[in-house]
Amino acid sequence: MKNILIIGGSSGIGKALVHILDKSKNNVFSTYFFSDSKEEMEVSYHHLNVLDDDLDFSFLPDKLDGLVYFPGSIQLAPFHRIKPADFTKDFDFQVTGAIKVIQAVLPKLKASENSSIVLFSTVAVQTGFTFHSQVAASKGAIEGLTRALAAELAPSIRINAIAPSITDTPLAAKYLSTDAKIAANAERHPLKKIGKPEDLAEMAAFLLSDKSSWMTGQILHVDGGISVVR
Repeated sequence: MKNILIIGGSSGIGKALVHILDKSKNNVFSTYFFSDSKEEMEVSYHHLNVLDDDLDFSFLPDKLDGLVYFPGSIQLAPFHRIKPADFTKDFDFQVTGAIKVIQAVLPKLKASENSSIVLFSTVAVQTGFTFHSQVAASKGAIEGLTRALAAELAPSIRINAIAPSITDTPLAAKYLSTDAKIAANAERHPLKKIGKPEDLAEMAAFLLSDKSSWMTGQILHVDGGISVVR
């Protein structure tokens, strides 16, 4: 049984991952910011704002085997319309928040013999898309952080990132709000469909497990083939 902390586990991919880990009888601690219905599972839920100056993780045990950081945003707009403050806001939420959480629980991760950190990027970092400059900038930093920490924290802590394409989650709801939008987004992908939360959650569960014990510093594209197939 592993002790695993999920930052943002009340909806979307995070909620799907909580289900998977709970079924596997892991000891799951999940945080949320916006209140959401939480189904009856053996999961400890705690309110957390990653932008707070002091993060309270007193609810965690002394040893932590896994950490997944989900908070993110998708703001698509022409570059000339985006204010520099909008880039900074995204960076604080998606990058600085992850850094603060990792630093806060690092002693607990080091107490485990083989702990794993999973972060989330986007396919738009390594594949250029129109109107994606805001999200690609902050997630590009996540990919750099992943590789740097993989070097620094080895061999006791592994860190990998998942880079999805558009996935059917509340975060992407405004881009999938009609059948026409869903069909158009599906058509862009070689597999002719958009991702499901479970598609990404299964990859995250794999990266948390001992089955991925020889993997670190990797950016894994779970994106319907859009990044490599033409």
